[in-house]
Amino acid sequence: MSNLQNTTSSSIIFVLTGVPGLEAFHTWISIPFCFLYATALSGNSLVLFAIITQPSLHKPMYYFLSMLSTTDLGLSVSTLFTMLGIFWFNAREISFNACLSQMFFIKFFTVMESSVLLAMAFDRFVAISDPLRYAIILTDSRITQIGVAIVIRGTLTLTPMVALLTRLSYCHSRVLHHSYCFHPDVMKLSCTDTRLNNAVGLTAMISTVGVDSILIPFSYVLIIKTILSIASPEERKKAFSTCISHIGAVAIFYIPLISLSFVHRFGKRAPAYVHTMIANTYLLIPPVMNPIIYSVKTKQICRAVIKILHSKDT
Repeated sequence: MSNLQNTTSSSIIFVLTGVPGLEAFHTWISIPFCFLYATALSGNSLVLFAIITQPSLHKPMYYFLSMLSTTDLGLSVSTLFTMLGIFWFNAREISFNACLSQMFFIKFFTVMESSVLLAMAFDRFVAISDPLRYAIILTDSRITQIGVAIVIRGTLTLTPMVALLTRLSYCHSRVLHHSYCFHPDVMKLSCTDTRLNNAVGLTAMISTVGVDSILIPFSYVLIIKTILSIASPEERKKAFSTCISHIGAVAIFYIPLISLSFVHRFGKRAPAYVHTMIANTYLLIPPVMNPIIYSVKTKQICRAVIKILHSKDT
């Protein structure tokens, strides 16, 4: 019994996995991942800097966009060191406490991104359905309250899920199947009953990402209903164009998530490296694409970014 208890101590070392079967090509594989990380970090930092420094962007829509960029930065940094550590230095070992911390922040920023996308959907609904009261409804203090609520929501739902892993005993293989700590992956290594962990983890995901995935489409049903009630075709087109960037952000967040779920469920015969590559890119697609989408589709962001880049050149 003492041996089982010892396996739950901070002395546990897990072994992360790179790309199974392609270990000889890790250096080459790291090149596109380095490019993706560089794009995610620089793009979101630039958008965040533009919103902070440009007074013309101090509006509710851009405050929510700054939250999204902050979330994407956190999500990128959460996996950066372990993933590139494996590809560059074959540094595959990670301590139990470090694993729990990484797992928490990956899940936390994922939940936070989903919550921010929901808040942005609410922002678009208010802007289109009640434009005259938009500034009254979404005041700076209310946006701050929404941001705090998003952080509290993620913390309260995810802390029990991660904390419950400390009660498990790990007496099987310590090899994880991803290049970062993934909650189901860690549970599979336990030799004790994980039903409570499964229930808490499932509840956490359903009550956050699951609920958001229902409320966001519902908000767009209301938005589309409002847009169709507008008499002028030109005004309808203008109203819908303000939602394009957000729809793109929602798509690049949920489509990879759904694709990953389908691969895990129905692609069991696929090579192991396919699962690993999809899991790795899933966490990088939103942070890479969001700043590109908003810079291309939102004129104010595009102008602010160009202005900042031009000022640096001069």
